[in-house]
Amino acid sequence: MKKVHLLIVKAFIRPFIVTFFIVMFVLLMLFLFKYIDDLIGKGFEWYVILQLLWYASATNVAMALPLAMLLSSIMTFGSLGENYELVAIKSAGISLQKAMMPLIVLVSMLSIGAFLFSDYMLPVANLKMGSLLYDVRNQKASFLIEEGVFNSSLDGYAIRVQKKDPDGRTLHNVLIYDQKSTDGNVATILAKTGLMYKIDNDQTLVLLLKDGVRYLETPGDKGYNPRQRFTRVRFKETEQKFDLSAFKMTRTDESLFKSNYAMLNLKQLRYYRDSVSKQSDSTAKEVATYLLPTFKLYGYSNQKLPVVPKQKVQSYNKDLTEIIPEKDRSSAISYAMSEARSVSETLVSRTEEYKTYQKNIRRYIIELNRKFTLSVSCLILFSIGAPLGAIIRKGGLGLPVVMSIIFFLIYHIISTIGEKSGREGSISPVIGMWIAIFTLAPLGAFLTYKATSDSSLFDIDYYKLMLQRFFARFRKKKTGAQNGAQA
Repeated sequence: MKKVHLLIVKAFIRPFIVTFFIVMFVLLMLFLFKYIDDLIGKGFEWYVILQLLWYASATNVAMALPLAMLLSSIMTFGSLGENYELVAIKSAGISLQKAMMPLIVLVSMLSIGAFLFSDYMLPVANLKMGSLLYDVRNQKASFLIEEGVFNSSLDGYAIRVQKKDPDGRTLHNVLIYDQKSTDGNVATILAKTGLMYKIDNDQTLVLLLKDGVRYLETPGDKGYNPRQRFTRVRFKETEQKFDLSAFKMTRTDESLFKSNYAMLNLKQLRYYRDSVSKQSDSTAKEVATYLLPTFKLYGYSNQKLPVVPKQKVQSYNKDLTEIIPEKDRSSAISYAMSEARSVSETLVSRTEEYKTYQKNIRRYIIELNRKFTLSVSCLILFSIGAPLGAIIRKGGLGLPVVMSIIFFLIYHIISTIGEKSGREGSISPVIGMWIAIFTLAPLGAFLTYKATSDSSLFDIDYYKLMLQRFFARFRKKKTGAQNGAQA
């Protein structure tokens, strides 16, 4: 019995590790394709890219782990069924449930580990990746001078070089426009040659220009025209320094991102959910306080009014404005419209504020339930993959990959639709996060029952035989009917 369990565990661990890293690699490539435009041409150090990929791989565990669980379980039991090892195990008196028991324990431990990962490590990884990705996307492109093209990366300057030597430092026919003034290009520098280098730990760019001229337009003596005086200065050699500190990547304080939904653990999510719920309730209760001053309450008497016979009560069918004297009618209507407008604006603003609170509450509930659905989804997909592999009896990366992708897409689509509906408030966020698991759980139980009873659910030869029997029976009935009609 222990040898059988050890055999099944070994057969499962190897494809699980391989498929997990394959899926992680594919998801990382998708991440790179998505943000490739934000990474190219900005002069990042290699370790910055490596850190971003490391944090992205941690955030991809939530999708890679269930898919690897499904694929490896199908491959494991499909290979055991294809090699008739499951038949040998059942012939030894070991049922499929007993044979799956060590894997159930292993998968349960992995699910608990996934929950701990999503509660303790995943928020930190999301925080690190979110802050780093924000800095990467807002980083300016690296300063680069190309031949024959104006470069405006430096604030207030436009630089064009006609030719660059292969060393990348020697420049020919340099043209610099000084655009820092609001009056346009009041200063222009032309130089035949130049040498480019950096100082102050690459924070300052120096252009050593030779054999050139500087044109400058300044106000006249009285200063009425900002471009009245034209000055031309020739030089043999001069230096132009440019600040490159804006091109160095600076890290944003991570505390600014800590309140995001995906960057909170279970305890923090509950705290924020309760605090926002209190704010939402207080906003709803304060509406009456805000509206109370807009209502005019007149005095009344507690004395009992005389009973008026029903037949003498007359209804008032005239316009309400006729009660108000004509001289006060215009001001009364204007005042009433102003009060109604104030009430409407107050209700609209309070309603939007209440909707915002409710939306935040739903987001906190979604993230809170996501930490549990990750663990349970591993168990559900394993309960689908293991019996499915035992039924199809095919190992390798052919049919198991196709079947796992189909079932994972079904799970992912249902989960995405449920999460979106819960976020928008169409359904309860708890139901939205668990609807995919509630949908696939009966399917796992059904496949387990079929695998236990040696069902031919995916056996093509079985369905061919059924069709042949049906058509043979149909032809037999048709022939019998024709013979009866002839008789």
